[in-house]
Amino acid sequence: MTFTPHGKHLIAGDWVAGESSFESSPASGPAHSYSVGTPELVNRAAEAAEEAFDAYAATTRENRAAFLDAIADEIDARGDAITEIGTQETGLPAARLEGERGRTAGQLRLFAAHIRKGDYLDHRVDPAQPDRAVPGPRPELVMVQRPIGPVAVFGASNFPLAFSVAGGDTAAALAAGCPVVVKGHSAHPGTGEIVAEAIHAAVGKCDMPAGVFSLIQGGDRKVGQALVQHPLIKAVGFTGSLAGGRALFDLCAQRDEPIPFFGELGSVNPMFVLPNAIGARADEIGKGWAGSLTMGAGQFCTNPGIAVVEDGPDADRFVTAAAEALGDVGPQTMLTDGIARAYCDGRDQIAADNSVRAVTVAESEGRNAAPALYETSAQEFLSKPALHREVFGPLGLVVRAASPAEVERIARGLEGQLTVTLHMDDADMERARALRPILERKAGRVLVNGFPTGVEVVDSMVHGGPYPASTNFGATSVGTLSIRRFLRPVCYQNMPADLLPEGAAA
Repeated sequence: MTFTPHGKHLIAGDWVAGESSFESSPASGPAHSYSVGTPELVNRAAEAAEEAFDAYAATTRENRAAFLDAIADEIDARGDAITEIGTQETGLPAARLEGERGRTAGQLRLFAAHIRKGDYLDHRVDPAQPDRAVPGPRPELVMVQRPIGPVAVFGASNFPLAFSVAGGDTAAALAAGCPVVVKGHSAHPGTGEIVAEAIHAAVGKCDMPAGVFSLIQGGDRKVGQALVQHPLIKAVGFTGSLAGGRALFDLCAQRDEPIPFFGELGSVNPMFVLPNAIGARADEIGKGWAGSLTMGAGQFCTNPGIAVVEDGPDADRFVTAAAEALGDVGPQTMLTDGIARAYCDGRDQIAADNSVRAVTVAESEGRNAAPALYETSAQEFLSKPALHREVFGPLGLVVRAASPAEVERIARGLEGQLTVTLHMDDADMERARALRPILERKAGRVLVNGFPTGVEVVDSMVHGGPYPASTNFGATSVGTLSIRRFLRPVCYQNMPADLLPEGAAA
């Protein structure tokens, strides 16, 4: 099945062309023309979302669950076409796109099952006590979570399906009862368009309000700014760069009515390799790290960019094993030309520091990125915040500590992370027990003897963390808990049962 994009926006059920267009920049295959988004289109989509809100928020959980299931079915029905244009636009292999499509459909169905159960409503009832003497009679109080209003979602560059048009943010918001306006990522507009077609088909099949979903393609910063500042938008989901996300976060805070900005902005996902583990498994851990570091050309938000080890012969073996494994990995196509340039710029900034030693660096050309491995001392790492910054791509930095005290100083000095990993053996338990309470303050997910690339979409997953990993340390963008971002608690006092929303009756 060959998919030929029409290049239009989807605004409340209508495919709309813009006054100007941009050309896609695929890694392979033909380029296509797409309409450029505008603030005027943002306004139209936001007004349609607000118009749809009352009716959509009033739908039953079963009807919304059926809608989510229908979106998943429509995405699966377009599977071959999604894979074809997705591989062309991103350079990602077909197997990766197919796996990501399965995850995207799976998380939609997971949310369908989740809202059918109703636990997410956090329903609480305190019965009336009309005869209470002190401090006086108590009314009946009922609390339930309710949808907050239209939600804006920004598509991610590195996950054209799972974190984009019908990705986790969209699935969570729709499950909560909130209409969604998506700003598609210009790196994969064709993939975004075909997924929007799937949602559009599900809207029709399930008789949902037309304004429940809109997609705006392309556009400059003014489009994103207009979206987060629109008075009808009540929350924002974002996955992207620290600079871009922070700018949008500040705009949300500066509104007359500030709104929550749930941004995932950056993480180096450090690994701490403890002495007994590295003594027993230096080669194994080094090779495993290299595989995780280069998975998908290092373009995962959970890419483990830093490894902290105690200096010595075992550390030497670990570094050698990682370097040899990286040497077997050839250049990989990156998602965009801009991401490839940013990777090389970040690599060159690391290399320019005279306290950093290059272990292995391969040549990167054009849109291709080759692995790079560097090392430095704990003292230099602790004194230079620039070494803590994420380099988006297959680059690793080994930090050699002189003592357990230096390892702990590194742990305490970390910025917020999505993940932190401990590699340990049973004999490392005392050290691990001391580090665990430090590390859990730094990350949303703490791993033992694994690698963080790969995020399970399940009830217990936390994909978030303290700033700058995310802008809200109490939230997750993956797993069913993510629905809470788009709900707020409402207490009903002495409310007749017939007036209560679904799920709030005593």
